[in-house]
Amino acid sequence: MKAEKKKQKTDPESAAAPPPTETSTDGPLTLAIDIGGTGIKSAVLDAGHKPKSAFNKLPTPHPATPKAILDTIAKLASQEGPFDRIACGFPGVIKHGVILTAANLSPKCIGFHLENELAKRFGKSARVANDAAVQGYAAVEGKGLELAITLGTGVGSALFLNGKLVASLELAHTPFRNNKSYEEVLGNKALEKNGKKQWNKRLQEAIENWSNLFRYDYLYLGGGNSTHITFKLPANVKIKPNKDGIYGGVLLWQD
Repeated sequence: MKAEKKKQKTDPESAAAPPPTETSTDGPLTLAIDIGGTGIKSAVLDAGHKPKSAFNKLPTPHPATPKAILDTIAKLASQEGPFDRIACGFPGVIKHGVILTAANLSPKCIGFHLENELAKRFGKSARVANDAAVQGYAAVEGKGLELAITLGTGVGSALFLNGKLVASLELAHTPFRNNKSYEEVLGNKALEKNGKKQWNKRLQEAIENWSNLFRYDYLYLGGGNSTHITFKLPANVKIKPNKDGIYGGVLLWQD
């Protein structure tokens, strides 16, 4: 397959990250995986969220079946060095480790017990959550009601109360405007079709809607397309780095 022939990409921002070591004095090492519609990223982190390896990325396979995704994760893991456990963010609804929705990946993912299969594949304990929830864990400050939104291939969402995950919301496919969902208006396809100017205008409308709906204390915007935001954000809205989707993986193990 073409995806298998492409060379692994190393994130240039972390090219100077320390090489992996056989032992760590920084608590258990977590292989953090961030599955996206176009790419799958990885890094090994210590208990303090510090990288113990380079950040790596491979294209999301097409079709993105469970086996193809696991094979891609295995390729990434082989480059990361030793780890003690796994944390994975997935772009869909996850319940008890099982994938319930996978709008931008293969429908064969629905019903797949990703958490169990990761544990079997690597012989390590694994935890899996919605990717926006993982990103939110790294972004939230733990005060009041905080909403995390990821803007990428699709639109991810998660709500936190005093630092605790309340729910991985499925805002992406709820009605927004002109009988279209948030994902149809703010997803990557809409950005490419309609251009940045209209995309930014619609995002401003969406933020107003979310503010009226949730009355959150803070809203955090992440995902690859958050870099295209050009308008001035309200004081309680912050753009967070896309790497929070990796850093938040350690926090899946906090409870």
